[in-house]
Amino acid sequence: MINFAQPQYLLLIFLIPLFFAAYALMLHFRKRRLRRFGDGALVSGLMPSVSSAKGWVRITLFSLAFFFFAIGLSRPQIGAKLKEHKTKGVEIMIALDVSNSMLAEDYSPNRLDRAKLAISKLVDRLRDDRIGLIVFAGSSFVQLPITTDYVSAKMFLNSISTESVPIQGTAMGDAINTAIRSFSAQSEKSRAIIVITDGENHEDDPVAAAREAASMGIRVFTIGVGSDQGKPIPMNGELLKDKNGEIVVTRLEENTLREVASAGNGMYVRAGNSEFGLNPIIDEIKKMDAEEFSSVIFEEYDEQYMYFFAIALALFVIEMLIGERRIRRRLF
Repeated sequence: MINFAQPQYLLLIFLIPLFFAAYALMLHFRKRRLRRFGDGALVSGLMPSVSSAKGWVRITLFSLAFFFFAIGLSRPQIGAKLKEHKTKGVEIMIALDVSNSMLAEDYSPNRLDRAKLAISKLVDRLRDDRIGLIVFAGSSFVQLPITTDYVSAKMFLNSISTESVPIQGTAMGDAINTAIRSFSAQSEKSRAIIVITDGENHEDDPVAAAREAASMGIRVFTIGVGSDQGKPIPMNGELLKDKNGEIVVTRLEENTLREVASAGNGMYVRAGNSEFGLNPIIDEIKKMDAEEFSSVIFEEYDEQYMYFFAIALALFVIEMLIGERRIRRRLF
């Protein structure tokens, strides 16, 4: 299979007909200038060594050289064979709270955007580890299955908003259970769940879910986002109010998050403005035994451009060595 890494340079091939047209036009104007000196046959007789055929040979060689040069610029490659790729690392499922309370502005610009920025920086630190994303509010679902494709992870991360989950609430336990089911079949011991939330759980029992995860060898870490004094929730240009018309203030519930981390054999970190809390958790996860993962990938292509450049160079040299005069034939 042949692949072109930079196929846009193949468009240069369409310039080749212009070379022949330009050369023919040049010959036309040359003949017109020669006619000013006298009869064409007489002028040709005064220059018996000039070969008109060699000019066409040279422009043909130049065009061939340019053809191979354009193909070389497009970087032809061969390969694309499937091979098994093995890496060592851990699997990390990040469960991100996207409920309306994450719009509170304890952090700049708000809790959710600050969490997304921290996760993005975390992805930049990963090498052979696998990562997955879960969003949750009143329910949870997998935003990104476990993967080593960090580019896709950032793309999916940027698309997350409070509208990602239509059902409002904070079902932290459901998010942990979803994360447990989302690990790959290859992973048995090097698994970790990071829950990022303000801790206001209203739906289920996250401590029991974390305890179940720990029984399966999965460590559960929690990051608390928010402040003790709390902040109102801006929505649609106004502050969110309850059914009594009072402004809703959302506060960080650390006790629940500490209990979840303790039951999940993990650790709790309170997010700060400068240090969000992911770095100490990742440092702790790195201490876990790395597990070997295997995946089938395309083998890297072998570059072939150098051969086309070599052919082009040879043709350019030959073109320059060919003069415009006829070869004189002498027997003795």
